[in-house]
Amino acid sequence: MKENKERIRLHLEFMGKLSALMTAAFGLVAALAWNTAIQNIFAHFFGTSDTIIAQLTYAVIVTGIAVYATYMIGRMNAKLTEKLGGREN
Repeated sequence: MKENKERIRLHLEFMGKLSALMTAAFGLVAALAWNTAIQNIFAHFFGTSDTIIAQLTYAVIVTGIAVYATYMIGRMNAKLTEKLGGREN
């Protein structure tokens, strides 16, 4: 009986890790797709991105967007957690 519980626990742990890994992989693919799209939009409006100034400008813009998006997601999560009466971990 104990051996069966251990097997189930290991199976659940394995599936949890696999799920997290697959989610991260899909996140990376989405990030790469967005990176290409944003680079093309940047090139459309500002021209080629061959120069260091253009690359730095692109990096600053993308960083600003990432910081803002992360901030907003955190706020939404906090509001939802508060609304549901739970606590953040």
